[in-house]
Amino acid sequence: MTERHDIPTDPQALAEAVAAAMWSRDRAAQALGMRIEAVGPGTATLSMRVRSDMVNGHHICHGGLIFSLADTAFAYACNAYNRNTVASGCNIDFVAPGKEGDTLTAEAIERSASGRTGVYDITVRDSAGRTVALFRGKSYRIAGEVIAGLDAEQA
Repeated sequence: MTERHDIPTDPQALAEAVAAAMWSRDRAAQALGMRIEAVGPGTATLSMRVRSDMVNGHHICHGGLIFSLADTAFAYACNAYNRNTVASGCNIDFVAPGKEGDTLTAEAIERSASGRTGVYDITVRDSAGRTVALFRGKSYRIAGEVIAGLDAEQA
């Protein structure tokens, strides 16, 4: 068996390495101008500035883009353990508008993780700290790893 020493064993360092690996391939988040503010085991905080091309006919941030920010924070939180994990379902409640020029921040927190499933709550806030949206995501772990090779090391 080949030994690999480049995959961290510390949970925080692993979450950061997984986020870096995901980010390198996350063209959608990059195109939307998202930024990773913080990651940890089962948590993630991402931000996105609302650009002029992100507003709808009511001149507020398009709900689909707020959903994308929340969904991306969810993805980084539930994949932080280096186990490929996808959404099995999610919902969002929009409680206030996002405004052009504002920076929205989505904070994802793991509420439950058992077996192959998990539940995550994501709160999207504006720059003033007001809640813009509440998102709940349900995750399902599938085969594979974000950073390949961890399973072989633990065998």
